[in-house]
Amino acid sequence: MGERGRPRGFDRDAVLRQAMVAFWSNGYEGTSMTDLTTAMGIASPSIYACFGSKEQLFRAAVALYDSIAGNPARLALDQAPVAREAVHGMLSMSADFYADPAYPPGCMVVTAARTGIGPDVQAFLADLRQGMQAAIAARLRRAVDEGDLPGTATVDTMAAFYTTVQQGMSIQARDGATRTDLEAIVTAAMSAWEPLAAIP
Repeated sequence: MGERGRPRGFDRDAVLRQAMVAFWSNGYEGTSMTDLTTAMGIASPSIYACFGSKEQLFRAAVALYDSIAGNPARLALDQAPVAREAVHGMLSMSADFYADPAYPPGCMVVTAARTGIGPDVQAFLADLRQGMQAAIAARLRRAVDEGDLPGTATVDTMAAFYTTVQQGMSIQARDGATRTDLEAIVTAAMSAWEPLAAIP
């Protein structure tokens, strides 16, 4: 028996990417359904039929963003042979992405966390932000196990600090910071590595 109903007249992945850019540029509350229909090039009934609701569309757009922006930073953490290089690479990768003129500036997961978002979506965004901090902490604990960092290293504080730097760079980029500006922040942040890691 054939598929019922008319086939979808648009590419779901393509319109989702357009929705991602709209939300990334304007935030959840600042992106109206009119903005979305204009950006995606489809009518609101098609959006609801495909994605369910504006909130569900936003969640899908954030998940797409995380797959694009989050994976390179996580790979930098995982693949570098030593922890300092891993964290430096993660921050530099983030700086590259936040200041890339091909995309809206900053991090969608950080800049989307504005007023007008319900508690469930706020929790969803918080989980994503905390996930990066957990990834940094896991990489640092691995470094302790491998003897790359001393057992006295303040792993949780280091992870929180470098997560804060990463998220702060997103705000700086949103406010007009250049790639050079962000790299200067990365350099300054890495100067705190030895004291935080209790390396004499």
